[in-house]
Amino acid sequence: MAEYKLLLPSMGEGVMEATVINWLYNEGDTIQEDDSVVEIATDKVDSDVPTPVSGKIVKILIQKDEIAKVGEPIAILEIEGEGEITHLTETPKIEEPTIENPSPEVVSELEKPLQVVPSTPQEFSGDLYLSPLVKSIAQEENISENELKSIKGTGLEGRITKEDILDFVKNRSNVIASNSEGIAKQSVQNTQNYTTPQFSNSPTLPISTGDEIIPMDRVRKLIADAMVNSKKTSPHVTSFIETDVTNVVKWRTKHKDAFEKREGQKLTFMPIFVKAVVKAIQDFPLINISVDGDKIIKKKNINIGMATALPDGNLIVPVIKNADQLSLSGLAKAINDLAYRARNKKLKPEDTQGATYTISNIGSFGNLMGTPIIPQPQVAILAIGAIVKKPAVLETKDGDVIAVRQKMFMSHSYDHRVVDGSLGGMFLKHVHDYLENWDLDSEI
Repeated sequence: MAEYKLLLPSMGEGVMEATVINWLYNEGDTIQEDDSVVEIATDKVDSDVPTPVSGKIVKILIQKDEIAKVGEPIAILEIEGEGEITHLTETPKIEEPTIENPSPEVVSELEKPLQVVPSTPQEFSGDLYLSPLVKSIAQEENISENELKSIKGTGLEGRITKEDILDFVKNRSNVIASNSEGIAKQSVQNTQNYTTPQFSNSPTLPISTGDEIIPMDRVRKLIADAMVNSKKTSPHVTSFIETDVTNVVKWRTKHKDAFEKREGQKLTFMPIFVKAVVKAIQDFPLINISVDGDKIIKKKNINIGMATALPDGNLIVPVIKNADQLSLSGLAKAINDLAYRARNKKLKPEDTQGATYTISNIGSFGNLMGTPIIPQPQVAILAIGAIVKKPAVLETKDGDVIAVRQKMFMSHSYDHRVVDGSLGGMFLKHVHDYLENWDLDSEI
């Protein structure tokens, strides 16, 4: 018999480690090729690790709640053959379509005052490498390059991990606190607020007889931290609009059965909403930006995040990459695929990265409208409300009439640092216009 080392696979650019959250088999169990053997979690997504071979688990090397590095053995298997075999399960890379040089964009007078800075990756001298998460923490805490170089990384090839930089922030805060009072004390509090979400600093609440204490799971803690951080980072403004989507409802009703018969998938409203948002972004490209200090980064790609509720009550945002290059049929297939894999823990880390604008369909829960929180580092998010039948006044050649129409509210939250009410409101109005004037002859 041969000894086989199962290694933690690559999980996408910038992801260097993962936490083991559950082993699906025990030592001594026999497993078959392609069986999922362990559930892992990164900062972005939970996923399973399959085994590429059949055999018996001899020893589990990384226990539950422990952290493994990419390329590190997580278990030893006994398989047919002789000697020792080490294998790294590679995660297939998804190649994004080649984007042709776009035609010159017409930017309105409204957008001219904003300075656009080309998007370039953060670079540091020497061999210093930062994952997107570590980079964001360094920027949030104003950690200099010299300070970063002083951190001894525990990640693969000495790279700085999330734990390394948070430990540095904590120790750095302690030094500041011991050296000064007043302003320094407030600075320490600000740095600590990142490492420990603000909600955990609240006073201890009294507990009455019969009250149940439910600890937050790992994903809920991440969501809570991200929501608090977003509200601290961006001054939120929300605009609302009511849209007549009668044509959209008629069009979907006309095509949904044929689409399901042809593709074996359901046709939802989401592809239509995404198509309208993409068109509006093309009209107002300065909604498709991020903020880096005092610089605005205008994104070349249009990647639409799709907030998805999970069976356990948590939330995840898979991303439709290059949504502007997909037809309605392509959008429908991409949305269905991402939603299915999100709810069945089959997403890869890269499936949740790179969103430039996000849509949240709160109408699926029967809600009419809401005030969504911007997912950083984006600058805007759209909430879609429930579609309901309502009486409405229509103008006809014979005068005004009252008719039953399909209507819904949309809520657009945006970062008032860089998106003023005029831009945020005009963008929302364009989404409204595209939906209200939906072409009943559109192809699917």
